[in-house]
Amino acid sequence: MITIDFARLEIRSGDRILDMGCGEGRHMVEACRIPHTVCIGADFGYDNLKTTREKLAFHQALNDLACARFDLSRMDVTRLPFKNDCFDAVICSEVLEHIPDDETAISELVRILKPGRILAVSVPRFYPEKICWHLSDDYTAADMGHVRIYRKKELVKKITDHPMTFLGSHFAHSIHTPYWWLKCLVGVNRSNAFLVNLYHRLLVWDMMKKPKVTRFLDRLFNPLLGKSRVLYFRKQTSDLT
Repeated sequence: MITIDFARLEIRSGDRILDMGCGEGRHMVEACRIPHTVCIGADFGYDNLKTTREKLAFHQALNDLACARFDLSRMDVTRLPFKNDCFDAVICSEVLEHIPDDETAISELVRILKPGRILAVSVPRFYPEKICWHLSDDYTAADMGHVRIYRKKELVKKITDHPMTFLGSHFAHSIHTPYWWLKCLVGVNRSNAFLVNLYHRLLVWDMMKKPKVTRFLDRLFNPLLGKSRVLYFRKQTSDLT
């Protein structure tokens, strides 16, 4: 389930890519398919990194990776152990809504990005997320907890308060939104809800098989129901105003 549009990252052969908050490796695998790149996956959760390593090993066995090198490490997004201006592309997908000190996290993401290069950020879209919060108190405690809901203008301002230029945004994963509403309605921790489990099977089938019909429906309904908002920024160079 790829949230970020890699075509908008302007990645070239030899680039260094950071996937901050790599989760279970969905964007790491995609990044490692780009020839001759160096890909770093970072996450605060050890289990996530373990799952990502297993996925990368699986794709290596299939000869499906083209990167020059990849590495994984446990990190705190508010204290990244990298020098200034050292990455050619930075991905931060579905992370900032979990971070109490998001301003420090954003500052770190900007600091390590090279001037002229792209930062891609995704967060839950405001109104689908707000409905989940209203339907279930347990929802905000899942996955280390959601501590805020962003509006677009708020997040754009937080990032462009740094030397960053906003390039544009889009929505993603519209077919996932009803699943989460249904899950929140019956209880996010409930494992025996027939409709939720049936919907989950549909989503897994969609992710594994990528059928044209669900891809079309996802794109069609993204403007209305997209679960995630994806935003792209370019770090300014000294000759930009």
